[in-house]
Amino acid sequence: MSDPSSAAAAKPNTQSSITVVPTGSAEECDAEVWEIFDSSFSQVQAVLDRNRVLIRQVNENHQSKIPDNMVKNVALIQELNANISKVVSLYSDLSTNFSSAFHLRPRTSPEVDGSPDPSPEGVVAPNSTQPVGSS
Repeated sequence: MSDPSSAAAAKPNTQSSITVVPTGSAEECDAEVWEIFDSSFSQVQAVLDRNRVLIRQVNENHQSKIPDNMVKNVALIQELNANISKVVSLYSDLSTNFSSAFHLRPRTSPEVDGSPDPSPEGVVAPNSTQPVGSS
């Protein structure tokens, strides 16, 4: 049912290099980050789907007890092992990309979101019109 040549064709491209660069607004950055995550999770899901097919085929070959099918299982299990390593690598890349995106994400400033200035000079004491620390 499955041969190594068809297995190679079913493998997703996992050699993508993802760089997250802030493009301006937080919304633009968030959209770009979500697009990257969606692509990464799609790659992971494709590999996991392929693994499901491989496991089913290995089980069928094993249950048949036909010597030729048992020999085919060697290649199928090797592909399964490679795919597991690929999933680990994809998740590692995803973690790195998430961390990079989080640290490169444009910070919202008080002028943009309307929140008060967190600096001590901008803090007003309760029941007072004078900032804390000024006389």
